[in-house]
Amino acid sequence: MKAAILGYGNLAKGIESAILQAPDIELVAVFSRRDPASVATVTKVPVYHVDDILNYKDEIDVLFLCGGSATDLPKQTPEYAKYFNVVDSFDTHANIPKHFAAVDVAAKEAGKVAMISCGWDPGMFSLNRLYANAILPEGNDYTFWGKGVSQGHSDAVRRVAGVKNAKQYTIPVESALASVRACENPELTTRQKHTRECFVVAEEGADLAKIEEEIKTMPNYFADYDTTVHFISEEEFNRDHSQIPHGGFVFRTGVTGFEKEHNHVIEYSLKLDSNPEFTGSVLVAFGRAVYRMYKEGMTGCKTVFDVAPAYLSPLSGEELRAHLL
Repeated sequence: MKAAILGYGNLAKGIESAILQAPDIELVAVFSRRDPASVATVTKVPVYHVDDILNYKDEIDVLFLCGGSATDLPKQTPEYAKYFNVVDSFDTHANIPKHFAAVDVAAKEAGKVAMISCGWDPGMFSLNRLYANAILPEGNDYTFWGKGVSQGHSDAVRRVAGVKNAKQYTIPVESALASVRACENPELTTRQKHTRECFVVAEEGADLAKIEEEIKTMPNYFADYDTTVHFISEEEFNRDHSQIPHGGFVFRTGVTGFEKEHNHVIEYSLKLDSNPEFTGSVLVAFGRAVYRMYKEGMTGCKTVFDVAPAYLSPLSGEELRAHLL
């Protein structure tokens, strides 16, 4: 399978590293909106300007789209699905149905396969919610994120006047996790599920009290959470907060039995040293599936719900049955 990447940031580098571990996939090109001469890939893969991408449409089996969900992917995915089999990581949950509809039209007209909303949430967490709901139809769903860096919230803090740099960590509330694991089926508010912790490098002479107040009262980001703000030096920030870890938990609690007398908990968790590298690894596995589905004659937009698990693995059906079943 010949793969290419559009965009070259943290996620793209995660895909690039994941392909090194894929015996059946070769990365042949990276496309960028920047001057290709200014983009140096880790594995020395050739870089081309995005304006030239259609010159390579017959040489690429799957194109990984690494743009942002806010403005890039709503335009890029339906556009490039006209020419390539594509995979994206669109993660604005409320807009997935609209995104799916636009991409589905483009991919079907072109006879291509397009995989959207691929990653760990949406993606792996979505699969676990589906499996658990099917198995325990009477129950409750719970999703917790963290401990990890929220890149969107970190960006919001960096936009506060007087902030030079910042990272924000989302942290599940341990008492809430314990209650769910105990099958107490709690009804949890936003504030009861997660806390937020900010590490801020302030500009010299900045009003720290004002910065802290603005962060803690920021609507849609921090106002609904118990938030702690730490002011630290730039040296400490670079030493302790340069990575992008993340993770989380998906729970389904449910009951079985003629009298509904037995309780069950399904728990799926992730603890990730590198959010973009893990997400890139998920995209690569589903890219393999996209290529196989395309070769079998499938077309249109797909999500993780549409993929048979065997399509994700480089192993044959015989090998999977012998070693993993």
